[in-house]
Amino acid sequence: MKTRHYKVVIVGGGSGGISVAARLLRANSGLARQVAVIDPATKHYYQPLWTLVGGGAAKREQTEREQRSVIPRGADWVQEAVTEFEPETNTVITASGSRFTYEYLVVAAGIQVDWDKIKGLRDTIGKNGVCSNYSYDYVNSTWEAIRNFKGGRAIFTLPNTPIKCGGAPQKIMYLADDYFRKSGVRAKSEIRFLSANAGIFSVPKYAASLSEVVKRKEIQTRFQMNLVEIRGRERQAVFENLATGEQEVQDYDMIHVVPPMSAPDFLKKSPLADAAGWVDVDATYLRHKRYGNVFALGDCANLPTSKTGAAIRKQAPVVAQNLLSVMQGVPMKSTYDGYTSCPIVTGYGKLIMAEFDYQSQPKETFPFDQSKERLSMYLLKKNLLPAMYWKGMLKGLM
Repeated sequence: MKTRHYKVVIVGGGSGGISVAARLLRANSGLARQVAVIDPATKHYYQPLWTLVGGGAAKREQTEREQRSVIPRGADWVQEAVTEFEPETNTVITASGSRFTYEYLVVAAGIQVDWDKIKGLRDTIGKNGVCSNYSYDYVNSTWEAIRNFKGGRAIFTLPNTPIKCGGAPQKIMYLADDYFRKSGVRAKSEIRFLSANAGIFSVPKYAASLSEVVKRKEIQTRFQMNLVEIRGRERQAVFENLATGEQEVQDYDMIHVVPPMSAPDFLKKSPLADAAGWVDVDATYLRHKRYGNVFALGDCANLPTSKTGAAIRKQAPVVAQNLLSVMQGVPMKSTYDGYTSCPIVTGYGKLIMAEFDYQSQPKETFPFDQSKERLSMYLLKKNLLPAMYWKGMLKGLM
């Protein structure tokens, strides 16, 4: 098969890969046609809005663009799937057998959604009261389930793996509670949050506020409970109690499932991966710990922070600037402090804007207490952040 060479190969055409490509090309016009973005997807999604789609407050179609439309001018889009990394020879191999050699590699391959790791989920998703916001194909099923709920037990889950935006499993639960109240069924309903985590949120400041939200909304919480099986016909969910190892069956009328997630399989088996399968990078400079011409960002990297689009927005300029420094043979100066943001929707028109760093210390943007629910922050998430994404972040402007 053919071999093609690029100065920079970027694996992944999601928010991380596109942002870095755009920044590199803006900073150095001489890189035109020397940057390749390898990604098989035909569509590009703004996934943070899927919470509002599932809650009936946004349309699914708003979140989708043609992938071709977001590839930066000057970059070549290779519409193939990477299957192997050979960092010793500066080569990536795709499913067709094509080989791409590089001087520098950026890995922004995202996270893999493992639907099949919950027994029975694949067969029943979108029916039997089972829904999920974690796919463009399924997100409308969540709004259908919420809108058609007539009372009973609604369960919301969170798995025992890293996931995209750790607060997202709660957001749809709070919207569902709001809608159940508006539709008059909340009084004959119970809402349960069964989370594999040890608590409601990892940052104490925001955990305190969310505990009050849960209390006000009369939501039952149980922690260290991991969903392992869905019995769709019986409308039963099987959970493993992570503290005792015992299994417990819960009946449901509606269940929103957050599937387990992991590093993409082609990364897990590569020399770039750590023991858990994530790209093994320095947490400050985002450069690979063993291969000096390799950088990584976003959900596929082993950075000890939440996997969010907001984190990628701060990581992309660090990767681009440090990569340019390495190209020029000068010391890297750009650093990442673990900043991430999780806009936690707590109802229609209400949002807690959680922002924090590696130390789980608040790192807030606005001159007020962001642990308070605010309409302004809800409007920011719904209206401003999508525009900033499409018109700013993906173009390397912010």
